[in-house]
Amino acid sequence: MLCAVPALRTLRAAAPTAHITLIGLPWAAGFARRFSRYVDAFASFPGFPGMPEHLVELVRIPGFIAAMQAQRFDLLLQMHGSGGLTNPLVMSFGAARNAGFYLEGNFCPDAQLFIEWDEGLHEIRRNLQLLEWLGAPAQGENLEFPLRDEDCLALRLSCEKLPAPGTYACIHPGARLLSRRWHAERFARVADCLQEAGIPVVLTGAAEEVPLVHAVECAMRTTPLNLCGKTDLGAFAALVAGARLMVCNDTGASHIATAVNTPSVVICCGADPRRWAPLDRSRHRTLFADVSCRPCMFQECPTGHACAEQVGIDAVLDEMRQLLADLGTAKPLINAH
Repeated sequence: MLCAVPALRTLRAAAPTAHITLIGLPWAAGFARRFSRYVDAFASFPGFPGMPEHLVELVRIPGFIAAMQAQRFDLLLQMHGSGGLTNPLVMSFGAARNAGFYLEGNFCPDAQLFIEWDEGLHEIRRNLQLLEWLGAPAQGENLEFPLRDEDCLALRLSCEKLPAPGTYACIHPGARLLSRRWHAERFARVADCLQEAGIPVVLTGAAEEVPLVHAVECAMRTTPLNLCGKTDLGAFAALVAGARLMVCNDTGASHIATAVNTPSVVICCGADPRRWAPLDRSRHRTLFADVSCRPCMFQECPTGHACAEQVGIDAVLDEMRQLLADLGTAKPLINAH
């Protein structure tokens, strides 16, 4: 969703008086509230057969489609993938016009308003390409994550002994798919090297990642601050905003680091770096092994996890040292304490 923010910003600039509704999975209601400058309303999508992101609530689908038809949208933008499943679905919503993406040879609802899906294009640029095709000039490629006072308060309440802003590094070893995770013991080695260099380490993760982060902590020689499961998304973003450095997998944490302007070293195991790596290659460094089975959507790798095995600890440490040297000791700080 953060990768869609530049497109939402562009849409709002092109249509400042439009009433914009975000149709998304239930968790995205919080995203819509945080980005209320671009989004006026939210519609909770119940999922659909064949879409893997959410357990489908089949009983809700007829009522949901009827509710979308009642909205009588002037324009509906299909920005969820190449359109194989979503294009027929959104056509049932009854909007006056539809625009989006289609795969060559597949159903194209409108040859004037749909553009061909380019698998090699970065997600940020893909969405902007659609808006530009519709006549809306891009308003920059930068990500955003607006921080609120309650985010900073929640961070303070999560831990009374946070290191000073700009002094610590965040290590985020988790990812939704196990196949997207670099090895816990390698994250532990990186964390030890940071602490031995005088940079305190804060371990982060979602509540379901507590066992993983505990494994990293146990593998360390030094003692980090473990905040896994203790921050909500806003507090986590405030924590990252105050960090000198983030080291993580290619996951949502990487996009948050980009959005709050915190330098990062990203290990990309199973994902496609062409689509998801940070665009700013000077402030954000992405490491990946060029394996033939990428991109991968397996929960667990069935072939030995070469994409993780072939990214060594020394390579990550070298990239981290070079990044810190290139940027110097300071970064623009957001006071999250």
